[in-house]
Parts: sequence; structure tokens; C-alpha cells
Amino acid sequence: MTDRPAPPPAPHRPPTDRPALSVPGGGPGRRRVLPYLLVLPGVAWLVLFFGLPLVQLAAASLYDPTGSLSTGYVFAWAFGNYPDALAAYWPHLARSFGYAGLALLLALALGCPLAYAIALRAGRWRNLLLVCVVAPMFTSFLVRTLAWKTILSDQGWLVGLLRDVHLLAPDGRLLATPFAVVLGLTYNFLPLLVLPLYASLERLDRRVLEAATDLYADPLRTFVTVTLPLAKPGLVAGVLLFFIPASGDYINAELLGSPNEYMVGNVIDSAFLVRLDHPQGAALSFLLMAAVLGLVVTLLRHTRGEGSPVLDGGAR
Repeated sequence: MTDRPAPPPAPHRPPTDRPALSVPGGGPGRRRVLPYLLVLPGVAWLVLFFGLPLVQLAAASLYDPTGSLSTGYVFAWAFGNYPDALAAYWPHLARSFGYAGLALLLALALGCPLAYAIALRAGRWRNLLLVCVVAPMFTSFLVRTLAWKTILSDQGWLVGLLRDVHLLAPDGRLLATPFAVVLGLTYNFLPLLVLPLYASLERLDRRVLEAATDLYADPLRTFVTVTLPLAKPGLVAGVLLFFIPASGDYINAELLGSPNEYMVGNVIDSAFLVRLDHPQGAALSFLLMAAVLGLVVTLLRHTRGEGSPVLDGGAR
């Protein structure tokens, strides 16, 4: 039996005088506080520019409606401002949600195929198409809406073309109609729907789509039963990002519509800047926020916990 050779001795390392690395102020208590300190500027910003104005708006909605800017407003817990505002302007509130809903349906019809094509079919043209989607947002919202006012004007080329092909009556018009307002809402907020949906579609596992094809699913069935459920997070985010600002918008109705198409945002703008009825404007603002919040909560509760039927079926 032979003895194994002894391992070589470890190399000698000269001692060093450098201190061990440590985190500045490295106590465990300070390390626990550090994340909160990093969040503090953002929280302060929200409190200063969102929380405090919201509290002031809530207080203004409870002012005595008999006051004015010249004589001053008195805080009187006037909860009657809410039913009075709702009774006077419920058609504008309903019109806001109606126009936003129609614009959302049109945006879904345009945005879903567009996001699908960019994410899964565009290839080397993907970046260019994304730039085309985002590029209009580099221009002012007001300028884009004024451009549509020129396109839809009675002397514009579009109205002239539609009259020539007898799709529009000789005295018909596109401007100052609900069609113009819905079209403006769709155009201005369409990127907010397309981009989140594209982000979800771009992360899809292509092997799942290929498996659906191998199981003899046609493209429409694959899109409805596989692609759309897997892209639901982006779809829900896009719907919310589109519908919330569209329902509170007033620029499109102001520039592309007439008083008959005014939305609740136009009434709020008039209450604060024209009629100087701050209690009514504040009450309408909170009614709009409450209605939008209710719709958002309903949508999130309906979609929360609903997984993809493809993945759930495989799990079962």
C-alpha cells in the first residue's frame, strides 16, 4: 500500500493594511430605512401636486353655492352640490362615456390588428412602425386636433371627395358632428392602447402559437383562443389608458364638435373659467372621477384571476 503524496502548502499571502469594504453608514437599521428614503421624493411630489390639490377640490365641491369669487366662498358642507350638478348635467356625463366607449371600440378595431402585426409579423419593419405609432405624440395635442379640424372642414378635400362620390349629401358635413369628436378621440389616444398591447404580444412564446397551428387551429381561432387571452394584461392596461383620458377630454369636443356634442369636460372647463361657479365645477369633477373609478374597479375585478384557457386547460 503506497502513501498518497501530501498536498502542496498554500501560497503565503502577505498581510495587507486595507480595511474591509463596508456600506456607508452600514448599520442594519439604516439599511432598512434606505428604501424609504429613496421613495420619499416621489411620495412628496404626489402629496404636493396631487394629494393637496385633490383635497382643495373636495373642499371646493362643498362650498356654499351662493358665494362667488368677488364675495368669497364659505365652506358649508354643501353636499347638495352633487345631486344638483348631476341633475343639471347628466346628459353631458352620459355623452362623455358614450363617445369614449365608441372611440374605444374603434381603437380596438384598429389597434389590435396593428399591435399584432408589429409584434409578430413586422420583422425588420418593426422599429419603423413603432416610430410611426409614437411620432404623432411628439406634436402638441392641440396642434393634432386643429389638423383634424382642417381635414374635416366643409371646404376640405375629404368632404369634397365624399360629396363627389355621393357618400355625403351636398349640404352634409363632418365637422361639428359626433363622428368628428369620436374620430378625434380615437386618433389622439390610439397610441395609449397600441403600445401596452404590443408589449404583451411581443413577449408571447411563439411555440404556443405554433402548437395551435399544429392542432389545426385556423388563424382566427388561434388569435381568439390563444393570442388574445395571453395578451390580456396589455389589453386591459391599454383599455384603461385609453378610456380614462378620453372620457374626461374636452379639447376634441371644443374644436371638432359643437355645443350639442359638448362632454362633461367642457362643462367643468366652463364652470371654472367662464361661469366661475367653482362649487359646481368641483362637484362635477368628483362625479366624473367616481364614475371612472367605478368602471375601472369593475373591469379589474372582472378580469382579475382569469387566466388563459390554454394554460389553465393544460394545468387541469
